[in-house]
Amino acid sequence: MKISSIIRNGLVKENPIFVQLIGMCSVLAVSNSFKNSIGMSVAVIAVLTLSNIVISIIRKFTPDKIRIPIFIVVIATFVTMTEMFMNAYVQPLYKALGIFLPLIVVNCLILARAESFASKNGVFKSVMDGLAMGLGYTVAIAVLGAIREIIGAGSIWGISLFGESFQPAAIFIAPPGAFILLGILIALYNTFIKKRFAE
Repeated sequence: MKISSIIRNGLVKENPIFVQLIGMCSVLAVSNSFKNSIGMSVAVIAVLTLSNIVISIIRKFTPDKIRIPIFIVVIATFVTMTEMFMNAYVQPLYKALGIFLPLIVVNCLILARAESFASKNGVFKSVMDGLAMGLGYTVAIAVLGAIREIIGAGSIWGISLFGESFQPAAIFIAPPGAFILLGILIALYNTFIKKRFAE
């Protein structure tokens, strides 16, 4: 598989949120602000890329019967390292992400890429797959988080956009707003973007 195809798959054709609809728990929960969305994206990209590297390296030595538990141990190791790093250096973000940070271990996106790609390809392609899928995740959750914060709070990254007279639609920073807005974004994505990149 060509590198350009790997990147196109991660960003457009197999976008983890808009196309595959995996890892939705954290997407809906932490995307109530743009800052939280970016923070979760950085964590997912780090874990996804690093676990893809290790799984690609050990793929030939991993017995088929125990490969899933081994993959989970590798992923859990990187999630723990990421969680400890965020707790040490960006504690407000660590607290904002809460339980959803350790739940990256069971994020379907990371385990799916380990099973379907990293366990069958070399290190470089696995790195590119991790970065591309992570960037696809980032674009989707960042757009969702930005729109939710702008409409639901009248701000972006904590900076007020519309002044004191603006009446925010608070439903958009609540869970129902996340479902509604995600549904609209998926419809727009499939109508206008995905079709343009179809081969």
